[in-house]
Amino acid sequence: MTAKPYTVWITGAGTGIGRALALLYAAEGCRVVITGRRREALDEVVAAGSSLPGEIRPLPGDVTDEPGMRAMADTLRVAGMVPDVAILNAGNHIPTWGKNFRVSDYRALMEVNYFGVVHGLAALLPLMRARGSGQIVIVASLAGYRGLPGAAAYGASKAALINMAEALRPELAREGLDLRLVNPGFVATPLTDRNEFEMPFLIDADTAALSIHKGLRGKRFEITTPRRFAFLMKILRLLPAGLFFSLTRRLLP
Repeated sequence: MTAKPYTVWITGAGTGIGRALALLYAAEGCRVVITGRRREALDEVVAAGSSLPGEIRPLPGDVTDEPGMRAMADTLRVAGMVPDVAILNAGNHIPTWGKNFRVSDYRALMEVNYFGVVHGLAALLPLMRARGSGQIVIVASLAGYRGLPGAAAYGASKAALINMAEALRPELAREGLDLRLVNPGFVATPLTDRNEFEMPFLIDADTAALSIHKGLRGKRFEITTPRRFAFLMKILRLLPAGLFFSLTRRLLP
C-alpha cells in the first residue's frame, strides 16, 4: 500500500471476474472505482462490498465510447484518484459460426473487446505518464492463442489484445508503466453461459480473480488461469497446422 489511498479502476466490473476483483481489492482496503454500462449491477457490487475495509465507488460508462472514457479518466484525475492499477476487463462474447456469418457480430466484439481496451489506454496513459507510474492490466483470453471453432470473432478480438500488449510492454516499461496481460480460460460468467458446449477446466469467477490478483502482485507479464488449461493451449500454439485442424474438426457441431 502507498501512503495515499490506493486506487484501482476496473471496467466490466458489474459481473464476473471484474466484480470478484473489485471485492478482493476492497477487502485489502483499496479505493476501487468500478465501471460498467448497467448502474444496477454496479450498485449490487457496492452493496456486496459495503462491509469491507476499502471503498467501492460506481462510475457508470461504456468502454466503446471513446470521449466518455476520457471524461471518466478526467473525473478521476480531478478527484485526485488517478488509478494506481487499471484493469481493462470489459468484454463481450457472441458465438460465431461460418454458417451464420454476420459482419455485425465481428464488429460488435471488436468494438467492446479490442477498442474498449484501446479507449482505456488512450484515457489512462497521459495521466500515468504525468505521474510516472501505474499498472495497466489488459484482460484478453486463452482463446486468443489459436483459432477455435465457434470463436472466430471473439478469438480474433482477444488475439489482437495479446499482440498489442506484447508490442506496447517494452516501450511503456521504459516510461515506468507496468503493462500486464491476463489470459483466462473458461470462467463461469453470464458470457460463458451462452456457450452450448462442454467447457474444459471451467472455473468460477472468484477462483479466477484470486489467481489474477496474486499474479499481479508478482512480476510476470502474462497471467493465465487455470494453469492446466493454459498449458494445453500453449501446446496447441506449437502444433503444425495439419495436426491442429485435425483436432479442431472434432469440435464442430
